[in-house]
Amino acid sequence: MKHKFLDICEQSSEQTQIENSPSIDGQQNKSQNAPIPVKTPALDQYTINLTEKAQKGLIDPVIGREFEIRLMLDILMRRRQNNPILTGEPGVGKTAVVEGLALKIAQGLVPEALKSVHIHVLDMGLLQAGASVKGEFENRLKQVIQEVQASTHPIILFIDEAHTLIGAGGQAGQNDAANLLKPALARGELRTIAATTWAEYKQYFEKDAALSRRFQVVKVEEPTEEVAIDMLRAMIPVMQNHFNLHIDDQAIITAVQASHRYISGRQLPDKAVSVLDTAAARVALTQNAQPVLLDQLKAQQHNLNLEQQILIQEHQHFPIHHERLESLKQQLATLDQDIQATEEKWQQELKLVQEINQLNTQSEDESAHSKIEALRTELEQLQGQAPLVFERVNARIINEIISDWTGIPVGNMVNDEIKQILTLEDKLAERVMGQDYALSQLVQGIKTSKAKLEDPNKPQGVFLLVGPSGVGKTETALALANELYGGEQHLITINMSEYQEAHTVSSLKGAPPGYVGYGQGGVLTEAVRRNPYSVVLLDEIEKAHSDVQELFYQVFDKGMLEDGEGRIIDFKNTTILLTSNTGSSAIMQACLNQPVEDWPNAEDLIEHLKPSLYKQFKPAFIGRMRIVPYFPLHDDLLVRIIKHKLSKIIQRIENQYATAVEYSDDLIELLLSRCTEVDSGARNVDNILNSSVLPSLATEILVALAEHKLPKRIVIDVKDDDISYQLDPAEKVTKKRTSKKTKADV
Repeated sequence: MKHKFLDICEQSSEQTQIENSPSIDGQQNKSQNAPIPVKTPALDQYTINLTEKAQKGLIDPVIGREFEIRLMLDILMRRRQNNPILTGEPGVGKTAVVEGLALKIAQGLVPEALKSVHIHVLDMGLLQAGASVKGEFENRLKQVIQEVQASTHPIILFIDEAHTLIGAGGQAGQNDAANLLKPALARGELRTIAATTWAEYKQYFEKDAALSRRFQVVKVEEPTEEVAIDMLRAMIPVMQNHFNLHIDDQAIITAVQASHRYISGRQLPDKAVSVLDTAAARVALTQNAQPVLLDQLKAQQHNLNLEQQILIQEHQHFPIHHERLESLKQQLATLDQDIQATEEKWQQELKLVQEINQLNTQSEDESAHSKIEALRTELEQLQGQAPLVFERVNARIINEIISDWTGIPVGNMVNDEIKQILTLEDKLAERVMGQDYALSQLVQGIKTSKAKLEDPNKPQGVFLLVGPSGVGKTETALALANELYGGEQHLITINMSEYQEAHTVSSLKGAPPGYVGYGQGGVLTEAVRRNPYSVVLLDEIEKAHSDVQELFYQVFDKGMLEDGEGRIIDFKNTTILLTSNTGSSAIMQACLNQPVEDWPNAEDLIEHLKPSLYKQFKPAFIGRMRIVPYFPLHDDLLVRIIKHKLSKIIQRIENQYATAVEYSDDLIELLLSRCTEVDSGARNVDNILNSSVLPSLATEILVALAEHKLPKRIVIDVKDDDISYQLDPAEKVTKKRTSKKTKADV
């Protein structure tokens, strides 16, 4: 049968078609000798031609990686083991280096041997997708390798995230992709560029010596700020065309410098590109949609309208909402005015921005430039401190983006912030009484930091608050977080009495590898990582173990701390307060049993404290912070504190029951006479109020509630050396207390 195969096929329809096929001008013989194009279905399906994309202009320009590209060319020109592997931290631009090589090949700026090379990106996801049958993945990869080797033009495979090769292909025990590549890589038949991070290279490649020797490492380091600025400048034309807006050069510089300073855990240029890209998107959004402020006002108006409708329906049956309905009516009227004013301002700004954009696209003559400058000046005057529409990407919008991401106020302070800093000492003094020197020391350090005169690589301030219990050390931290950082939620409190053993240091910074709790983060490091702009209060630092105290040396010096997983936690935007009762006896001996006028000044008090401090702490620890002494409380200060705490109680009662509360000066004298525990400070006032005033006052209110006769006014007085309460009395108590004349607090 096999001998008669040709005779049988001679009369077939296929053979007849071949014999009868027409020839064009006798060119049939020539076409038979021409090279037949090789079909590459696997390459077309599982790879992307990077060189072709570069020729079409679909790749962004790559600047500042000339050295790495030259190293890759050296390796690719080898005869054997000509496979570079790019290693570096995520975001430094490993893939961009390969794109830069593709651009050079497309431009013909490579040696002759590489001019006809095509770089194909191997898509491991496509290669693995649907390969559920055993051996299917290996067949696909083998087909890709065969097509690369059989190609008429040389091909270099680029494998991004190359660690996925190890173990790729299915269940344990099967051949993985790396084993299929090893023979071809060693002989130089298959040139491959790989890219992976340092951690994954160490975890996967270094363990396989046979695989790692086939690759030559090319280190891709994070660029300097200057190089990163050049990289971003090269991308500006592409960004401007995409968003159809202008990007200032100062915005590029600010994006690199501010992201490098304030965004931790990511690398340049990746984080700077993300910031600049987001800023351009926000500017484009302001030019094409209504502003966020208007959205918020309209949402607030909608919510108030809903509440008003519900209350009106209830009011028809139960007329009990007079006051709230009047308040809602006033709020809605104010909101309507705000919405109308905001819409008018938005339309004016939008019109000016559109005129500027139109002039930018028209001509480049001097008259157009002068008109643009005049319009920009008018726009800045109209916008003030709260712009609704941005005309271009500038440094201000870059700072806003970074502030939104990190919560850290970045850039030059506006007038409101400057006023807040200048009046900070007075606001702190309203809550922390009689500690003028301590507050002035804190505020001076904060002013220096805000003016950017301090070392930028250190925390904004490190202060050791030393003094007796109950004089306002912890209250200072609460007041500082509330007044300067935007609320007491920005206070990170660590009770150092919980860290009296050396091994507890791991709970602060996170357990190291091999310990229970590894990967869960530390109490301090995770709190600062989530809230990098905050006040860190290390309460009762003298109770912590000396090894725990030494942990903070690099925090105070370098403004950073490495957690248990090796991540760098940034403390540069925190204010660190340490409190201690060490030396309290020295302070009490220097101040008690003598008039306030004879108390030592703050500098002398620090000298009294130093022997106790150096006995408790190491000199290296004390030398890294500013010592801030706190004075004991004298009678006049206790009177102010009692009145302050009573005012808080009165405010709570007014908010809860709409009842006014008054008290006589005799009550102040009585409470002051009971403050006999000098060592407990203002905490003694809390104890006396909680035991003397509040229980009886609560009883009177509960009885009135039970009888449905809630009083409009309560007067607290003293009768027979005991506290008495009068509900809705006929006359007010008018007794006054004469204050003592003492010198100003030291």
